[in-house]
Amino acid sequence: MTEKQLLDEKRFADIDYNLSVVRERVAQAARLSGRSPEDIQIMAVTKTVAPEYINHAIAGGMTLIGENKVQEYLSKKPDLLPHTAHLIGHLQTNKVRQIVGEVEMIESVDSVHLAREIGKRAEAIGKKMKILAEINVGGEESKTGIPWEAAEETVAEIASIGSIEVCGLMAIPPFCEKSDDSRAFFSKMMQMFVDIRSKNIDNTNIKVLSMGMSSDYYEAVLEGSNLVRVGTSIFGGRNYR
Repeated sequence: MTEKQLLDEKRFADIDYNLSVVRERVAQAARLSGRSPEDIQIMAVTKTVAPEYINHAIAGGMTLIGENKVQEYLSKKPDLLPHTAHLIGHLQTNKVRQIVGEVEMIESVDSVHLAREIGKRAEAIGKKMKILAEINVGGEESKTGIPWEAAEETVAEIASIGSIEVCGLMAIPPFCEKSDDSRAFFSKMMQMFVDIRSKNIDNTNIKVLSMGMSSDYYEAVLEGSNLVRVGTSIFGGRNYR
């Protein structure tokens, strides 16, 4: 066996172990929040991960993957086993044409302008594009997202655009040293999710609350997340350069 094969076998084993840990922690948090583990979707975030390792995770049941960059996903897609993909990174309007119809959902819709571009492209190819509205829950200038105070109004405006279906909300809260601080942001998002869902806005199907990543997915599930986006805790540390 070559050195690469040995390294691959070790990494495959690490991915299997990591998946078992993530699944167990999600299940525990789900039960503590009064839900079934089956109520929570675990997304494998595959930024910088080579297709052979993604395929190993898919074969192990991780059929929902998330990619940050349009070109990276499109370059990998032909080599991947059957899967469901979401775009989770910031989407520039000049990349909309390339990604609409290629993924099941765009989670990072952070403006009405972007939503209009998505709707225009979806209509042109006869599709209805599922999206999540990304909310800037921490009010951080360094992050994209719909301002907190404009969230409900903006979701309603996005929902009025043809060929788009608003399926829920997504957020990336500020990094917190203490889990209680993280939970406060997740709880705030959960309340918004409940409030917007209760409005029964036309052309929405508010079911998905996407929040929680490798460092805080446990806390996110405790506070109501039903989709967590986990990369490093499954595939290990990566070089993002």
